Amino acid sequence: MAKKILVVEDNPVNRRLIVDILRHFGYELIAAGNGEVGMKMAKEQKPDLILLDLQMPVLDGFETLNLLRNASETRGTKVIAVTSYAMAGDREKILATGFDEYISKPLNTRELPEIVKKMIGEA
Repeated sequence: MAKKILVVEDNPVNRRLIVDILRHFGYELIAAGNGEVGMKMAKEQKPDLILLDLQMPVLDGFETLNLLRNASETRGTKVIAVTSYAMAGDREKILATGFDEYISKPLNTRELPEIVKKMIGEA
């Protein structure tokens, strides 16, 4: 059975790119356009992995991660931050807030599936 990945990204172009790339590698993809919808989908669908944009309307990625970590249904789900924050030290700061991994934008389309494989335990 294919591993399920939830992509929470407000930019439709970025969301579509991530979904298309990962679907090509055989994953089952679900997507949300903001943190509030993403949180609801995570609780209902119980994905194996969540890719979470940090800068979004309604609930940003940090607020959404906090809710995910405090909900019994999603507490143990791996979450990757997807962000345009790419300054020195940003990766460490973001990981320190509780994310399991960090991917910077613009996305490296070759690196993305490798990171996902590693996070899901397929590498």
